[in-house]
Amino acid sequence: MTIESKENNNREMDIYEIAQNRELSWLKFNERVLELAMDPLVPIYEKLKFIAVFTSNLDEFYMVRVGSLTDLSLLKTDPGDSKTKMTSKEQLYEIFKKTKDLYRQKDSIYKRLSEDLFEEGICEMKLQDLSKIDLRHIQSYYRNFIEPILSPMVIDSYHPFPFVENLQSYLIGDIQNDSGKKIGILPIPKAADRIFYFQDPDKIRYIRLEKIIKYYFEDVYSDWKILNFTTIRVTRNADLTLASEIADQDLDYRDSMKNILKKRKRLQAVRIETDKKLSSGLEEFLCKNLKIEKEQIFDLSSPMDMSYVYDFANKMDSELLKHTSFTEFSPQKNPKLDMSKKLLDQVREKDLLFIYPYEDINQFLTLIEEAATDKDVVAIRIAIYRLSSNSKIAYSLMKAAENGKDVLALMELRARFDEQHNIDYSEALIEAGVKVIYGIENYKCHSKVCLIIKKGREGMEYISQIGTGNYNEKTAKQYTDISLITSDKQIAQDEIEFFNNMQMGKLDGKYKKLLQAPSNLKEKFLELIDKEISKGKDGFIFFKFNALTDKDFILKLAEASQKGVEIRLIIRGICCLVPGIEGLTQNIEVRSIVGRFLEHDKVYIFGREKNSKVYISSADLMTRNTTRRVEIACPIEDKNAREKILDYLNIQWQDNQKSRKLGKDKNYERIYTEEKSFSSQDYMMASAKAEVLDYREMKKEESTKSLWKGIKKFFKS
Repeated sequence: MTIESKENNNREMDIYEIAQNRELSWLKFNERVLELAMDPLVPIYEKLKFIAVFTSNLDEFYMVRVGSLTDLSLLKTDPGDSKTKMTSKEQLYEIFKKTKDLYRQKDSIYKRLSEDLFEEGICEMKLQDLSKIDLRHIQSYYRNFIEPILSPMVIDSYHPFPFVENLQSYLIGDIQNDSGKKIGILPIPKAADRIFYFQDPDKIRYIRLEKIIKYYFEDVYSDWKILNFTTIRVTRNADLTLASEIADQDLDYRDSMKNILKKRKRLQAVRIETDKKLSSGLEEFLCKNLKIEKEQIFDLSSPMDMSYVYDFANKMDSELLKHTSFTEFSPQKNPKLDMSKKLLDQVREKDLLFIYPYEDINQFLTLIEEAATDKDVVAIRIAIYRLSSNSKIAYSLMKAAENGKDVLALMELRARFDEQHNIDYSEALIEAGVKVIYGIENYKCHSKVCLIIKKGREGMEYISQIGTGNYNEKTAKQYTDISLITSDKQIAQDEIEFFNNMQMGKLDGKYKKLLQAPSNLKEKFLELIDKEISKGKDGFIFFKFNALTDKDFILKLAEASQKGVEIRLIIRGICCLVPGIEGLTQNIEVRSIVGRFLEHDKVYIFGREKNSKVYISSADLMTRNTTRRVEIACPIEDKNAREKILDYLNIQWQDNQKSRKLGKDKNYERIYTEEKSFSSQDYMMASAKAEVLDYREMKKEESTKSLWKGIKKFFKS
């Protein structure tokens, strides 16, 4: 519902009036993730995993965003934030301030959750509470498996401060003997298991590796008096760009990426985590040697690295796992597809639209498997950003090449933190005979498109796939994404031209149906917003995506709001636009859904219901996506597919359980309605199951009717 402004709807606006800083916005998103660990509707083991997700999210944020801001803060001329005028140093100050608050929250939540987990039989043990038998087991384990691989060091003029690895834990302390006061540093060995599990038939009792080594720290430095010691973990900048690293343009692209990955490990420190407050001497020593400020040191009582919690599932019995986890859900197969028949033939008859993880990605994987062996398939084209381990897609592509098909893979090696993974896959694909290209210099290829070309009776036939998410079987069960499979000839022709353009390094491709960034996606979307602006109060915009930072879109949406256009935005993470400001953004409502699945699909709807134009895309409305990446947006023209997407977004808008509303004060608040509690993700899971059951019942009834007709016909004759 639009709101009539009391002010002049046409007044000039300044971006600073309607924007907030992207980094602070992201931290609020991650705070939402942490809050799920307090949600009474979330099972207790899942709560623990949400703390782990929060922790790994923050690690990546510091490696990438804080790393980048640290570099910018060292420049003579700080470009600052174009939307808020904050300098890089001002942003860092606010980030460090908010981080301290988040750590206090995490510590408090983890403490309460540990007590509840103890009651459930998942027990993190303290050394002082262990029995003599348990301590003997710890001692045996330490002597046999840990002590032999410890590498303690004393820092002096002959033993300089060693390189401290990124996200690696160390024990460090002030030590003293007759020669004077020194600093001892002991790496927590990566070769040792992170967790020691006690033998207990009734409970999962465990202790973390760093606690065991801390227990024996005095034993390691037995010739020294231990004044104090603590555990530290250093985070380093990981924001390396390819352009600044390639000196020789003839150097193989994969080798260049390997060099970058080696350099990333040794970049500037941006954060130190400790398990207790450092002594003034240690603090000064670390700041000097790691070239870091005191504000970048954070002490916390909860674990610094929580990746170990995912292994608990392998230790629980089935009953405990069921009791402490989300109700099991398996992605459903489209009931209208007959898996006993070839999908290559079925998908030529009608468009198919899948919404993951509610529907099964294996149906698409089966399609690619069929294409790899079908005698009439002559070519496969695909753009790859991230793949899962033991990828079925990669295996099918290699199989297709080995079967003599023309297979082209546009492989993006710069998918952050998956670079080595993609390098390994590219080498395997090349070995199998797949033609692999690496996109375009300075532009990441983030598109998700695939094309199958098959000989038909009257010429070539085409099956196109366009999606919002990666070809990754694992994340397709955890992320919400949309995938369209169509035999539309124009979309296929557009894809052919797209892949040809990528092979020739041509970025300015324009197509009849598909939109591409950086050439015309932004231009077309802004044009479609203008069309809604021309309708005034009858205009309607409904977008769902992950992040909004693009200045032009922020201003254009605010302009639409001033003209009375109703604007609904479902944005999971960063939102630099501040909604609800009278006279500027009062007709914009922003909601964010954070729940069991990571909301990842990108949908752009311009206009209402039947008259709307609907696009799915790989692109968020971030400057990097619209101007510095190769992205694809595809129109949804099939009636059933359009209705499915419109219903899906309307269902999400009704969510009042996991959804939060962004206010003009830049904070998220619960959505209070008279309606009963409603989770869109729970609804979609139930709906997917119900659709399968309803279809089976319908087929059963049709079969029964057919049987009775046959019996009647038999007796009549």
